Formats: sequence, C-alpha cells, structure tokens
Amino acid sequence: MWIRWLCGVRVSDTVTPASEVTLGRRDALLYSISAILLLDTVASSAAIGVASIGWWLVLGALFFVPFALISTELGCSYPDPGGIYGWVRRAFGGRWAGRIAWYYWVNVAAWCPSIYVLLVGVLSQWLSLEISLLAQVGIGLVLAWLTVLVNWLTLDLGKWVPNVGALFKIVIFSAIILGAFALAAEQGTANAFSLAALVPRWEQGVQYVPVIVYGMLGFELISASSDALDDPAAVLPGATLAAGAIILLFYVLSTVAVLVAIPVAEVNLVEGLVDTLRLLFAGDLTSWLVHVLIAGALYTFFSNGVTWALGANRAAAAAARSDHLPSVFGREDRQRGTPVGAAVLLGVASSAILLLYALTASNNEDLFWSLFAFSGVIFFLPYVVMMLAYVRLKRRPDYPARFRFAPPAVTTVLAWLCAGILLFCIGLFLYVPGEGLQWPVLTGAAVLIVLGEFVIPRQVRHG
Repeated sequence: MWIRWLCGVRVSDTVTPASEVTLGRRDALLYSISAILLLDTVASSAAIGVASIGWWLVLGALFFVPFALISTELGCSYPDPGGIYGWVRRAFGGRWAGRIAWYYWVNVAAWCPSIYVLLVGVLSQWLSLEISLLAQVGIGLVLAWLTVLVNWLTLDLGKWVPNVGALFKIVIFSAIILGAFALAAEQGTANAFSLAALVPRWEQGVQYVPVIVYGMLGFELISASSDALDDPAAVLPGATLAAGAIILLFYVLSTVAVLVAIPVAEVNLVEGLVDTLRLLFAGDLTSWLVHVLIAGALYTFFSNGVTWALGANRAAAAAARSDHLPSVFGREDRQRGTPVGAAVLLGVASSAILLLYALTASNNEDLFWSLFAFSGVIFFLPYVVMMLAYVRLKRRPDYPARFRFAPPAVTTVLAWLCAGILLFCIGLFLYVPGEGLQWPVLTGAAVLIVLGEFVIPRQVRHG
C-alpha cells in the first residue's frame, strides 16, 4: 500500500501548511548547535597537534564567521521554503536550484549511514560486544528508518530530537573540557604548548583543513524550514550569533582540552570515545558519569542524522513542488504537511548505500570512512553555489535590507573568500598531498553528479 502511495507522483493539495508550526529563537539556536557541533570534528582537528588551535582561530575569522553571517542575511532577506534551494533558484534559476537540492539531499542520504555505523562502533566498544558487520548494518537500517519516522512528525514534535541532541552536546563538550583540564592539573600537560607551536603550519594542517571547514557548515539548515520560523528577520540574527559563539568556543576549548590531557599520537576522540571518557573520569565516584556521557553521545549521533535530514528533505520537497525535482520528493502527509516522500526516499537510499558498502567493507572503520568519503565532495558543492548566489543577489537593486552585517563591497569579498576556501577543500578531498588522486572519492562524486542530471526533470534542464 505505502509503495503504491509513494509512487503516486501527485502532491497532495489538502495538506496542513508547515507555517502553522512555529519555531522560535531557542529552537533555531539549538538546531544550529545540533547540526554543526560534532565530536568527530574535535578528534580530527586535535590530531593536527597544538597548531590546530591556530587553524581554528584563523578559519574561524576567515570562514566560520563570514559564512554564519551570510547564511543569516540570506535567511532574513529571502525566507523561502527550502532555504538554500530557494536562494539558488532566485539567483540562477530552476536548473541550478534543482541540482543544488539534489546534491543537498543525496549527500545526507549518503552521510547518515556513516553516522549510524559510527554509533554502532561506539556502542560495541562501550558494552564490550563483538558486533558483526552484518549486525552493524542491520542496526544502521533501523536507525535510518527511525530517522524517516521523525521526519514524518510535525516540527513541533520532531524539533525536539535536535533540541535534546544539542543539550546533550553542550553537556558532553563541557564534561570533556572540565575533565581534561582537571586531569592536566594533576598530571601536567600531555603536549608542549608555546606561541610558536600555535602558529598554523601548512605542511601539517593542509590535509585537515577540509575537516575543520566541514565542522563549520550548517547555519543555513534552519532556513529550510523558514516557513515555520516565527519572523526569520527577528529570530535568525540573535540565534545565529549565539549559536556561532557557543560552537566556536566549544570547538576551540575542547581541542585545547584534549591536547592538554592526551598526547597527539593517541588522540582518537570518537572511535576511542569510551577510552577517552574513562581516562578523564576514572575515579570510583565519577565512573557512573562515563556511562551517562556515552549514552548521551550515542543519542547525539542519531540526532545529527535527524537534524540534517529534516533540512535536506524540506529543501528537496520545495524543489519538487516547483517541478525542479521529481514530484515524488514533494509528497506530503495529508494531515501533518510533512515531506514524507523525500523522507521515505532518503530511507530507501540510505538503506541501499548501507547494503552496498557492507559488501565491500571489511570492518566498521572501513565502512565508516568509505561512506564519509563518498559524500564529502557533494557536501561542499551546494555551499560554493550558495556563495555565488549571494554575490549575484546582492547586486540587484531590489535586494531586501532586512539584515545587513557589512557594506556590500565587504560582504562580496567575504563571499568570494568563502567560495575559494570551499573549492580548495573540494580539491583536497579529491587529491591528498603525498597520496595522490583519490579515485573512490572522485568516482563516487561523479556518479552522484551524473545521476542528478537524470533525476532533474527534463523541462528544467536548460532553464
């Protein structure tokens, strides 16, 4: 029955508008924290060494802050359903808007399985269980379809998954920071800190720059549900500034804390999350805290997937309603008005990717990195186009002045700077110095791009 319903390409005309659900400043704040603040980003950046602190500060000034402000300005100026899809459509038309909606959605479909595989790996280590690769894939499938279920709910219910996930992240990051500094006070610092060591070194950090930038993206995600926001121009600036300050502060302090407590060679915060927390809270009086924090961390992995799926599905549904993606993506629940067509398709795609990679991966680590690399390039592409769309829209005489953070000449330079950094990161995903061209990444990205050209309806291929 549901297969026949999904295959029906007619979008319901009797749905409850999403605008009846209101998201306030608190929801926008927690949503951004849930989307952007990631445990694995800290691990990857700390692996650079003490210089990673310098990289955070430099990239924070050159990319993180400008990107957050540009996302906010676009969300305030053009509160279009679908967020980034609507902005690109205004700037470049339906053909490019359909592409960006596809890249945005298919990246999440490929990325969610990697997060769920990671969750199972941490669960296995926490409970000291030997979970076979087949069982890991099975659990990943269950989590993928739970994500679909959450997307089926109205936002007044579904929003609590990312909201609670953001609160757990704040607690976990705070615990890691406090625990690491407490351990260092007793045993000294595990790595040598000096002003010279803080200076970003190109030869050390160049391969990690994409990972740090990867952990800075997502401020535009809440705008995918802009029709449910309570006055975007009033909500977004304050929520984005507060979320940005919290995220950058936690990233920098947690990186410092890990390097204070753990030698660089032993940094492995996500895959070794259990060992790290046991190291920080080894006493009899705090051992219970380890289990609480690990349980919270497992939940945040799930909430990461849900948060991005909520935004990507709404962007895809908005594109489908304008015939820029197949109309099945725009199928909505008649009572809730939620994008169940895109959500079910995301569940199908995630399941297929999990099963496909299970046939080729030899263990949990191989499976995680294969899935992660598969979606990396596609993840950055929409943001490059978003920056170019911003530059074009700013040139229009009718550009709305609902929120402006700097003169047009300055914002244009910042947008080109962000686009350049994103293109540089794409290049480093495809070509790693010392290792050469990454053929699996290139092949996976090319397949998804070509597939998108067939997915976009023919009538907008050249319009």
